[in-house]
Amino acid sequence: MVYISQNLEFNENKIIYTDAVIGVEWEVMMDWEDTLMSASAAYICEGGGDILEIGFGMAISATYIQSHTINSHTIIENHPDMIPKAQAWAADKSNVIIVEGSWHDVKDTLSTYDGLFMDTYGDQDMDKFSTVLPSLMKAGGKATWWNSMTGSENYYGISDVTYDVYDVNPPLNSYFNYNQYYLPKKQF
Repeated sequence: MVYISQNLEFNENKIIYTDAVIGVEWEVMMDWEDTLMSASAAYICEGGGDILEIGFGMAISATYIQSHTINSHTIIENHPDMIPKAQAWAADKSNVIIVEGSWHDVKDTLSTYDGLFMDTYGDQDMDKFSTVLPSLMKAGGKATWWNSMTGSENYYGISDVTYDVYDVNPPLNSYFNYNQYYLPKKQF
């Protein structure tokens, strides 16, 4: 089943859904990622300016992005259960714009950014990210993304990426099964 057609369940420490066809519960995001979301936000906001966040999730990264001095914060979210949460979170933040839809579908309506963070789930267009990314970035801009790989490889095939390594302790048998997280850092 397509992720955006799933009914999400929002808990204090995670977002999940149960695939009705096979009866399996899937984690979309969990709060153990907090340190990684903070580090991702700090990296892309180092120069301030205009920030693009692709995927809203639990608002962990969005909240950290807002803790930095930035001009604007554009958030793209495509899941119908998540969009109202993003809109409610943004209601009192004058520099936040919520864009509804797939990042790939709306890419041609976007500007260019000083910082970009990509963290999506069940993304049907993730294989196109590496080719679209440069067109979204200003010169000197910084980008990072959720990295489910270990080591210095990235499934997007983006060149000239450096990594900061973080020790992590995710729950066993979850969507991330490593003790170290390699935070990708790409400057344009």
